[in-house]
Amino acid sequence: MDSHTIPTDYSPAQDLLQDKVILITGAGDGIGRAAAESYAAHGATVVLLGRTVAKLEAVYDAIEAAGGAQPALFPMDLASATEADYANLAEAVAGTFGHLDGLLHNAGLLGERRPIASATWPAWAEVMQVNVNAQFLLSKALLPLLEQAPRASIVFTSSGVGRRGRAYWGAYAVSKFATEGLMQVLADELENTSRIRVNSLNPGATNTAMRRTAYPAETPTKNPSPAVIMPAYLYLMGDDSVGVTGQAVNAQS
Repeated sequence: MDSHTIPTDYSPAQDLLQDKVILITGAGDGIGRAAAESYAAHGATVVLLGRTVAKLEAVYDAIEAAGGAQPALFPMDLASATEADYANLAEAVAGTFGHLDGLLHNAGLLGERRPIASATWPAWAEVMQVNVNAQFLLSKALLPLLEQAPRASIVFTSSGVGRRGRAYWGAYAVSKFATEGLMQVLADELENTSRIRVNSLNPGATNTAMRRTAYPAETPTKNPSPAVIMPAYLYLMGDDSVGVTGQAVNAQS
């Protein structure tokens, strides 16, 4: 697997994402919210996708209060969304913006932490639906809009357990291996025929609700907040990473 290191002294320009339109899944809290607010602070118009309207509205209000461009809201439950729902989303984005400069696949389910031998099918299937199938359907639906941008970026969210499997991480780890595979296939398909670059980003240990659920005995504050790791998210989404594609990137060293 190819890997790319973000410059340790990377400092994004304030207008890095000026006039770009970026869609973020799981934008209601955690890393998704931090990315939405950070992208907006650097000039982007963000499309907030998530399943909880109240959370999306809170992010919307925070971005407007900070002086960012007015976001767009698209409530969607990735566990139950159909192919038609993704087509409708793409149509709405096309009608509002005409193109898309970036797509951050951030939404994900942790699922069960147990041995494969005792894993349950419904929980396994739901993790695969949200963490893999939804990424495929959303990417496929939005590719024509990404093709309309001068330079576009797709960022898939990975994990350390999606690069080396570990016991008891079950469907989540397998879904992240699939995510890496989807990234590599799509990057290879687009590398010589498109202006779209495609990479995966492992946020590392971060103080999020998912991390606290996965590691209940861990002191949450020992891990950085989502805001601290945003330089990596800005780098991959902005034009400073043009030419970087098919890479497995880490947000933390």
